[in-house]
Amino acid sequence: MTPRFDFTIHATDGKARTGAIAMKRGTIRTPAFMPVGTAGTVKAMRPAEVRDTGADIILGNTYHLMLRPGAERVAKLGGLHAFSGWDRPILTDSGGYQVMSLSALTKRSEDGVAFKSHLDGSTHMLNPERSIEIQRLLGSDIVMAFDELVPTTSTPEVQLAAMERSMRWAKRSRAAFDAGGAHAEAAAIFGIQQGALDERLRKASADALLDIGFDGYAVGGLAVGEGQEAMFACLDFAPGQLDPAKPRYLMGVGKPDDIVGAVERGIDMFDCVLPTRSGRNGQAFTWDGPINMRNAKWAEDLAPLDPQSPIGGWSMAYLHHLTKAGEMLGAMLLTQHNLWFYQQVMAGLRSAIAAGQLADWATEFRARYYHGRPPAAAGER
Repeated sequence: MTPRFDFTIHATDGKARTGAIAMKRGTIRTPAFMPVGTAGTVKAMRPAEVRDTGADIILGNTYHLMLRPGAERVAKLGGLHAFSGWDRPILTDSGGYQVMSLSALTKRSEDGVAFKSHLDGSTHMLNPERSIEIQRLLGSDIVMAFDELVPTTSTPEVQLAAMERSMRWAKRSRAAFDAGGAHAEAAAIFGIQQGALDERLRKASADALLDIGFDGYAVGGLAVGEGQEAMFACLDFAPGQLDPAKPRYLMGVGKPDDIVGAVERGIDMFDCVLPTRSGRNGQAFTWDGPINMRNAKWAEDLAPLDPQSPIGGWSMAYLHHLTKAGEMLGAMLLTQHNLWFYQQVMAGLRSAIAAGQLADWATEFRARYYHGRPPAAAGER
């Protein structure tokens, strides 16, 4: 019988781990990258194509789906899996990030967050209970606790207050999830560690989450403008404060080199809009670093972007033309390539950890990705 949620670590290399999460809708190989399907679709991709890139799980967005088409409507239509045509696991975020990014439209209180829709100005209330209810209606396989995210540049007082409120909301989220009947019996719930870049706040947050108890734990509040160096400094201690037997998820990260560095520091799961958003905007990720397909140097280049890529049959010259012309096919092909490349990076990480060769693999990756230059100087080709 397939377990509800079972995380097995197959091998370790330093702080890095490789393993698998077994769930009713499928197995998630870790380290894992989750393509982002904000509004019930991974933009410019069909579900079968997303799966063919190597993805085991995708992410859906609570905030956007509650506004359009509405969680109750999605439930009436069979849940997000049936509605979107994705039959494997789905993780849904809680809406906490949108609360921060749309802060001009929100009013926060201990109960939750009152906000105006960015679509039509209608008023809504999002709190732990409603966030969990929405994720239940969507039929999420991995539910995220509702939290309060603040910028890392916030004052220490603001960071402390947000972390403590997030922990109170985590307890309410857990209770609301456990009251979910059949959904709770089939799904999992992750808590979210907060505390900005402060090691003591992070430890207090981790202790509170461990006391409540979750199936997995996310490191939240990073990749919000603090830069890679500061993020890595936080990841040097934050994952180790969480339960080592449970998956660790770094939310909203990131660039391929961000992911490699985070895996080295013990992270198991990732999501980011970057590969899809970049694909729609003419940027391709490659082993030799990111490429700007609008660059005139590609206009007559008949070589493929990558001969192993699922779009390897099209030349750089054609991709350049599609991008410059604003053709929809260009966005589709570059998105498909980027998602494939991200999954190739994850597969490489998993193999290197299993072989005990992560340090060598990461060194070779960075040397090629940065072209032998410091990260800040590498840039696009």
